[in-house]
Amino acid sequence: MKQNRLLVAVIFFSLFTWSCSSTISQPSDPEQNAGIKGLKEYYKDYFDIGVAVSKRSLTTDEAGLILHHFNSITAENDMKMGPIHPGEDQYNWRAADSIAAFAKKNNLKMRGHTLVWHKQAPRWFFTHANGDTVNKEVLMQRIKDHITAVVSRYKGTIYAWDVVNELIADSPDQLYHDSPFIRIAGEEFIEMAFRWAHEADPDALLFYNDYNEISATKRAKIIQMIKKLQEKGVPIHGIGLQGHWAISEPSYAQLESTLNDFSQLGLRLHITELDISVYPKEHQSRERNASDTDTAYTAEKEKLQTEKYRMIFELFRKYKDHVQSVTFWNISDRHSWLDDFPVRNRKDYPLLFDANLKPKKAFWEVVNF
Repeated sequence: MKQNRLLVAVIFFSLFTWSCSSTISQPSDPEQNAGIKGLKEYYKDYFDIGVAVSKRSLTTDEAGLILHHFNSITAENDMKMGPIHPGEDQYNWRAADSIAAFAKKNNLKMRGHTLVWHKQAPRWFFTHANGDTVNKEVLMQRIKDHITAVVSRYKGTIYAWDVVNELIADSPDQLYHDSPFIRIAGEEFIEMAFRWAHEADPDALLFYNDYNEISATKRAKIIQMIKKLQEKGVPIHGIGLQGHWAISEPSYAQLESTLNDFSQLGLRLHITELDISVYPKEHQSRERNASDTDTAYTAEKEKLQTEKYRMIFELFRKYKDHVQSVTFWNISDRHSWLDDFPVRNRKDYPLLFDANLKPKKAFWEVVNF
């Protein structure tokens, strides 16, 4: 009888131990076990190394990779206007709070993205309950209320904000995108967005953030807008250069001109959304066609991507007195927004870590300098 009870006890203990180990998951860190230094260690004398995250990614094995390689995070979507402020009297803080808490707990810097962006602004922002378009006074008050609420909530946790995002048009003969913010409120909203963000958190660094800044034409328009803000004494501290690039661009000369031109403004430069597509650059979304069937990560794609990463980090290091942060847009090739843009449902491989969270050849080109 004693033997039977002992056997039952052993089985029970084994099942209990197995149950605990199978239900309590801890973020793993495959690179740590392999003895690989984190990206942030290689670049500790140059600039912060950041990554865009979701609430979900912080509960998976990607969390270990984040903590090992990065010292800064950005919420990929959860702090944009639509997700965080879906209704006039409704704020959805849960996901954003979770990411901010992760940053605070693990002593990570956090960038805020983004306060004002027309592409993910909820429709209610621009209309009355009856559907009529609001006037300038109403829209400006809504912008102020939104900025004040969001920035105040994360004061002391978020050290830098992308205040206005992607406002400059790509077309050579157009300064601003056809944004409802511009149509209703005019240019004044840009200035006031920065002033209201500064009022809500005087210690936060405030950035204008945009893509395709390697275009000389678009870059000149961004600089024109920034200089106008500076002349008015607007509290703008930096420029966010997104860095959504590809194996076909930028060239060394393009990127150096970009970094040099922006550095002349005397503001901080943050590379805010870095990835390198393994396909030639396209700027407009489209459906897949017959030429998009080759989606394998071939040796040729790997070679071109590796060379591009080596080149751009060489220039980032060269401009380390101006570039203070480099943030990758997504964690690994397991998931990237480029899997659906510009070609819908086409797999891309734009980051330094593969789908198994292992460093790619491009990783070693970035850290061996």
